[in-house]
Amino acid sequence: MAADWRIFALGSAAFAALTAIFGKVGVTELNSNLATFIRTVVILIVTALLVGLRGEWQRPDHLSAKGVIFLVASGLATGMSWLCYYRALQLAPASRVAPVDKLSVVFVVIFAVVFLGEQLSWKVGIGAALVTLGALIMAL
Repeated sequence: MAADWRIFALGSAAFAALTAIFGKVGVTELNSNLATFIRTVVILIVTALLVGLRGEWQRPDHLSAKGVIFLVASGLATGMSWLCYYRALQLAPASRVAPVDKLSVVFVVIFAVVFLGEQLSWKVGIGAALVTLGALIMAL
């Protein structure tokens, strides 16, 4: 039986929630940039162990150049996101920062339509509008 994407998406949401809670506690004790660095090192180690245990390493000359370029861009965007997120957590309550951060859902919908040519259904459009409304209500 193939893994259902929804299980991984819910796992992502749950771990993102824990990220906010653990991160908020961590940044009360450390500089937000140093906190981001420590988090990144942990992610690097855990991911390297996972790739190694699953035997998923590949030789660099077997990797797609386009794939690597876009993953580097994704890594840069992730790093900037984390730096901003942890700084926001230092400055405001997690319960206000996290909903604004989740506006990324709305940005993904917009970027997917504009850059990836995905079709915007009425359900996705209404959902994005509700996410925006919810984030605004919770952040103000």
